[in-house]
Amino acid sequence: MTIDDNFNNIQEPIITASPEVRQIIERVLKLEKDKLYQKNPRNINDDILTIIKEIVS
Repeated sequence: MTIDDNFNNIQEPIITASPEVRQIIERVLKLEKDKLYQKNPRNINDDILTIIKEIVS
């Protein structure tokens, strides 16, 4: 199995997800990236819940 095969296997659930799920994934990844640089990241669970509520409703 090559690196490309592994990458495709990892990306497959994201690529085949519905637009709403893809939007949630993209926003959560951005949030996590932004929190990565904080000394003490807080409230990430609340932020993720807010993202999900915004997209679902």
